[in-house]
Amino acid sequence: MLPLGDDNRDRERWPVVTAILIAVNVAAFLYELSLDSRNPQELVELIHRWAVVPREYKLGEDLPPHIGLPYWTTLVTSMFLHGGWAHLGGNMLYLWIFGDNVEDRFGRIPFVLFYLATGIVGALAQVVVNPGSTLPTVGASAAISGVLGAYVTMFPRKQIRVLLFFFITAVPAIVVIGLWIVTQLVSSYGSFGARTAETGGVAYMAHVGGFVAGVAGALIWRAIKGVPRRDHITYHYGGR
Repeated sequence: MLPLGDDNRDRERWPVVTAILIAVNVAAFLYELSLDSRNPQELVELIHRWAVVPREYKLGEDLPPHIGLPYWTTLVTSMFLHGGWAHLGGNMLYLWIFGDNVEDRFGRIPFVLFYLATGIVGALAQVVVNPGSTLPTVGASAAISGVLGAYVTMFPRKQIRVLLFFFITAVPAIVVIGLWIVTQLVSSYGSFGARTAETGGVAYMAHVGGFVAGVAGALIWRAIKGVPRRDHITYHYGGR
């Protein structure tokens, strides 16, 4: 079930922050590609330098190669590095589809803070379950998981266009995102059974941690701001 888009008729502002985040991620990845084509070892060092390496957090120090900044700086820098085109493309697709409405609801500055905070929580969740790992963790997945958590909390009935086998149809957000989080939970349970946090190169606990943080953030925001009237509307594709 591949999401293709959602109903944006109730969106009030163009998603400037979401677009900037996508642009920064793409620019960072193009820089990675330039290093890989020039000197692959430079790319390896870049990843190990700026990614989250759980063992650094267990020891409380920056391990070689050093970054010249506090080791916890990588909680932010790691969000803008990706391991390949598929990794980048999948993350940016989800960010574009689901991030715009969350940005619209939060407002631009709060959305930036929310995005970074959920990404940090997700990265720390990965560190907690596998503190001795020396494998670098990169990607915007934890932050985007936070966006999904907020989206399903704020817009559970909003219709999402999805590619299902060879057909395009629309299903409620709670179905699309619900299936996604179930997959993450099952996968993270499997990684516990193997006594490791990495399963197939995917940091599932970062996804779960980011998602939980996103749900919590949306609930707190709703408690503070109240529930907008349009949340009570069931959205449909097609005519009004």
